[in-house]
Amino acid sequence: MEEIRRAAGAYYENLPDEEKRNARFSFNEMDKNKDGKINLDEYVEYLKKDNNTVLPSLFTALDKDGNGTLDFDEAIVLYYTMQSGRAIICQSCKTFLAGAYFTCSQCFFNDDDSVSTFDVCCDCYGGKKFRHNDGHIFCDNYTLLRQSRSPIQAAPIKKRTKVLNILKRGMQVAGITSSDLQPSNIGGIITGDDEVRGNGCSIM
Repeated sequence: MEEIRRAAGAYYENLPDEEKRNARFSFNEMDKNKDGKINLDEYVEYLKKDNNTVLPSLFTALDKDGNGTLDFDEAIVLYYTMQSGRAIICQSCKTFLAGAYFTCSQCFFNDDDSVSTFDVCCDCYGGKKFRHNDGHIFCDNYTLLRQSRSPIQAAPIKKRTKVLNILKRGMQVAGITSSDLQPSNIGGIITGDDEVRGNGCSIM
């Protein structure tokens, strides 16, 4: 969880002033009784309002000092996880995935309209405590991101737009926007559909 806390702090420090105000507004909106902190009931109510998945295990993880409430610094970590797509749970044990985890590469690179992925914690993956499609290849989240690069660079230029659209849906990394994924901003990343699916996570 400390890794995510550090990432959230760096993310917040680099936000434009307007977005920092939005983060403060979100905190104030969540703080229904205006006592300067978020309790579990306020957290649940706020997330349910927009049909977000409510993760009690995430609230516990966010509460760094264990006092049962979130101050603004702790709530910034929640803001970051929601904005960046890092609010991911294990599909098996339903715990919040704060560190390394394993993802089904076929689900990750699925090019239909679905944005869902199949993610499991290291304990569930290592202990085979999950059920998923037979024959699917799993990669840890860091390897999946790194392995995505090689086939992208080797592919024909004419299929660039298609893979960029796949990446826009699949890669939920803090601070990445649609404009960041334009070829002029990423050094001409290119790929083809076949190459993306053959992502070659050979270390598994």
